[in-house]
Amino acid sequence: MIDAIEILTALAEPTRLAAMRLLWDGREHCVCELMRALGASQSRMSRHMAVLKQVGLVVDRRDAQWVRYRRAPNLDRDVAAFIDAALALPVSRRRSAA
Repeated sequence: MIDAIEILTALAEPTRLAAMRLLWDGREHCVCELMRALGASQSRMSRHMAVLKQVGLVVDRRDAQWVRYRRAPNLDRDVAAFIDAALALPVSRRRSAA
Protein backbone atom coordinates (compact mmCIF):
# COMPACT_ATOMS: atom_id res chain seq x y z
CA MET A 1 0.00 0.00 0.00
CA ILE A 2 1.20 3.49 -0.83
CA ASP A 3 1.91 5.69 2.17
CA ALA A 4 0.52 9.25 2.32
CA ILE A 5 3.88 10.65 3.45
CA GLU A 6 5.63 9.03 0.48
CA ILE A 7 3.06 10.51 -1.91
CA LEU A 8 3.30 13.97 -0.39
CA THR A 9 7.09 13.85 -0.41
CA ALA A 10 7.16 12.75 -4.06
CA LEU A 11 4.67 15.39 -5.16
CA ALA A 12 6.27 18.20 -3.14
CA GLU A 13 8.92 18.61 -5.85
CA PRO A 14 7.53 20.88 -8.61
CA THR A 15 8.92 18.87 -11.55
CA ARG A 16 7.41 15.64 -10.23
CA LEU A 17 4.06 17.30 -9.60
CA ALA A 18 4.09 18.71 -13.14
CA ALA A 19 4.99 15.28 -14.52
CA MET A 20 2.05 13.73 -12.67
CA ARG A 21 -0.24 16.37 -14.18
CA LEU A 22 0.87 15.22 -17.64
CA LEU A 23 0.69 11.51 -16.84
CA TRP A 24 -2.67 11.67 -15.10
CA ASP A 25 -4.44 11.49 -18.46
CA GLY A 26 -3.74 7.74 -18.41
CA ARG A 27 -1.79 7.69 -21.69
CA GLU A 28 1.83 6.72 -22.12
CA HIS A 29 4.29 9.56 -22.39
CA CYS A 30 7.84 9.20 -23.64
CA VAL A 31 10.51 10.59 -21.35
CA CYS A 32 11.52 12.84 -24.26
CA GLU A 33 8.01 14.34 -24.24
CA LEU A 34 8.19 14.94 -20.49
CA MET A 35 11.64 16.51 -20.86
CA ARG A 36 10.39 18.95 -23.50
CA ALA A 37 7.22 19.86 -21.63
CA LEU A 38 8.99 20.40 -18.31
CA GLY A 39 12.31 21.80 -19.53
CA ALA A 40 14.34 19.11 -17.79
CA SER A 41 17.43 17.24 -18.89
CA GLN A 42 17.23 13.51 -19.50
CA SER A 43 19.14 12.63 -16.33
CA ARG A 44 17.08 14.99 -14.18
CA MET A 45 13.81 13.71 -15.63
CA SER A 46 14.88 10.10 -15.13
CA ARG A 47 15.69 10.76 -11.47
CA HIS A 48 12.30 12.37 -10.90
CA MET A 49 10.48 9.55 -12.66
CA ALA A 50 12.39 6.98 -10.60
CA VAL A 51 10.99 8.59 -7.44
CA LEU A 52 7.42 8.48 -8.78
CA LYS A 53 7.91 4.88 -9.84
CA GLN A 54 9.40 3.85 -6.49
CA VAL A 55 6.39 5.33 -4.68
CA GLY A 56 4.11 3.36 -7.01
CA LEU A 57 2.41 6.23 -8.82
CA VAL A 58 3.75 5.45 -12.30
CA VAL A 59 4.87 2.46 -14.33
CA ASP A 60 7.32 2.41 -17.19
CA ARG A 61 7.97 0.50 -20.38
CA ARG A 62 11.18 0.48 -22.40
CA ASP A 63 10.72 1.24 -26.10
CA ALA A 64 14.08 0.97 -27.89
CA GLN A 65 16.23 3.74 -26.41
CA TRP A 66 13.31 5.55 -24.78
CA VAL A 67 11.30 4.87 -21.68
CA ARG A 68 7.58 5.50 -21.68
CA TYR A 69 5.73 6.31 -18.48
CA ARG A 70 2.10 6.24 -17.51
CA ARG A 71 -0.04 6.45 -14.43
CA ALA A 72 0.02 3.20 -12.45
CA PRO A 73 -3.07 1.32 -13.69
CA ASN A 74 -4.02 -0.38 -10.42
CA LEU A 75 -3.88 2.53 -8.00
CA ASP A 76 -6.19 2.15 -5.05
CA ARG A 77 -9.30 4.31 -5.43
CA ASP A 78 -8.40 6.32 -2.31
CA VAL A 79 -4.88 6.95 -3.59
CA ALA A 80 -6.25 8.08 -6.97
CA ALA A 81 -8.66 10.45 -5.18
CA PHE A 82 -5.76 11.77 -3.10
CA ILE A 83 -3.76 12.47 -6.27
CA ASP A 84 -6.82 14.02 -7.97
CA ALA A 85 -7.14 16.42 -5.03
CA ALA A 86 -3.44 17.31 -5.09
CA LEU A 87 -3.52 17.95 -8.84
CA ALA A 88 -6.63 20.13 -8.51
CA LEU A 89 -4.83 22.59 -6.23
CA PRO A 90 -3.29 25.68 -7.80
CA VAL A 91 0.50 25.74 -7.98
CA SER A 92 2.37 28.79 -6.82
CA ARG A 93 6.08 29.08 -7.40
CA ARG A 94 6.78 30.90 -4.13
CA ARG A 95 4.83 31.48 -1.01
CA SER A 96 5.36 34.86 0.56
CA ALA A 97 6.43 35.02 4.19
CA ALA A 98 3.57 35.96 6.47
